[in-house]
Amino acid sequence: MRRNDKSSLLFVLIFLLIVSVTFSIMSVEARKHHTKKSKPRPHKHQKDKHGPEPDSRFPSPAPAPLPHYGSYNRTKSSIFDVLSFGAKGDGVSDDTKALIAAWKAACRVAGATVEIPSEFKFLIKPITLQGPCMPNLVLQIDGTLLAPPKVGSWPKSSLFQWINFKWLHNFTIQGNGIVDGQGFEWWGGSESNSIQLYVVTSHWQKKSKHIPEMKPTALRFYASYNVTVRDIKINNSPLCHLKFDSSGGIKVKNIHISSPENSPNTDGIHLQNTKDVEIQHSDIACGDDCVSIQTGCSNVHIHHINCGPGHGISLGGLGKDKSVACVSDIVVEKISLQNTLAGVRIKTWQGGIGSVKNVSFSSIQVSDVKVPIIIDQYYCDKHLCNNQTGAVAISGVEFNQIIGTYSVQPIHLACSNSVPCSDVDLIDIQLKPSSKYQSFQQALCWNSYGKSQAPLVPSSIDYCLRRDSGSVKRIARSREHMC
Repeated sequence: MRRNDKSSLLFVLIFLLIVSVTFSIMSVEARKHHTKKSKPRPHKHQKDKHGPEPDSRFPSPAPAPLPHYGSYNRTKSSIFDVLSFGAKGDGVSDDTKALIAAWKAACRVAGATVEIPSEFKFLIKPITLQGPCMPNLVLQIDGTLLAPPKVGSWPKSSLFQWINFKWLHNFTIQGNGIVDGQGFEWWGGSESNSIQLYVVTSHWQKKSKHIPEMKPTALRFYASYNVTVRDIKINNSPLCHLKFDSSGGIKVKNIHISSPENSPNTDGIHLQNTKDVEIQHSDIACGDDCVSIQTGCSNVHIHHINCGPGHGISLGGLGKDKSVACVSDIVVEKISLQNTLAGVRIKTWQGGIGSVKNVSFSSIQVSDVKVPIIIDQYYCDKHLCNNQTGAVAISGVEFNQIIGTYSVQPIHLACSNSVPCSDVDLIDIQLKPSSKYQSFQQALCWNSYGKSQAPLVPSSIDYCLRRDSGSVKRIARSREHMC
């Protein structure tokens, strides 16, 4: 082959190689360009803040809805309405199982509410609603809870209480509803004549033999702490209306308790072995003590209470059957008592052991109260009790600003011969006989040691207290170690 032919062939090969390489490069660039167009770059000033700008040609998909944790849904999920658990709410059907089921479900949820809805009546047989439960459980009573009305329908094993709350912490009962104990048969009467004095017929006397000696308390708390009861009404309990036993951190506010004046032994609020209590701004009218404070109670504050009819505010009876009784640090103030058997009183049984100390009754307004001020270390609930030596020591008691009218006797201080009352202060006592009554008794003061301070009406109160030489105080202190 000639040299010229070889050169021409070489030129053609080089040309084809250049064309092939150029075509390959152009194809790669075209693919890069297509990819860049489908994903346009964001504006420089948006890149870091908001991420890539969406392509305006295609609408973005709607984001998935976030779980809603608003207050409405959360509250709704924590309300356990007894109607949702099968309650009828007609006042006749037995709704006990529904209440228990609602309670058990709510007990497992923090901040839950068991709801007793308004405009319904729920017949509930004796039950125990117990914990421990999750904190801040609420029983919202807006409707009416009814106890069994017939004595014979109560099981013999359930005569101690109607609704028992047990082992609860951080628990609240509230609402504008009613807890009705329907205790008329237990008292020996009927609902139709509940407002009047009961007329006991021969028929009822025969029937009353079947009434058990033990009668149930309406609402009882046992071994429960940080409990609040507010706003509700408790009516017609066979025995006590509201009882706290072996509990602490109790708050009672703005409740209304009512039963007929002659319903026997129906205390309004009953405290036993319970500490750190505040009872305030409530109205109590019942057949026995408006508030009864029993052994084992301390740090109790009772104020702004309207009491009457009833037996007044009482500590005791303490020391029955030679038992040990210990009560201390009680403040009762700003109380109004109308038409009660007693005003403020301390009552202990002969032969008892222990002590009552640091008690203050102040700013007490009385109207037609039989005996406004009482300390009785000879308490007896029978016609006759045997005399016994020994007594629960009473010391450090102040009666301050007790003002109003009495219908029988202004003051009754009957203290033990062997364990006299010591450090009793009478300050600003102004008690006048009621114009409604004609026969009155003189003030009684026996073995009471302390001091008095004017004004004192009647003037005989000024001579009521003896001066203590120190021996009486030593007797009181010797009893305190038993507590």
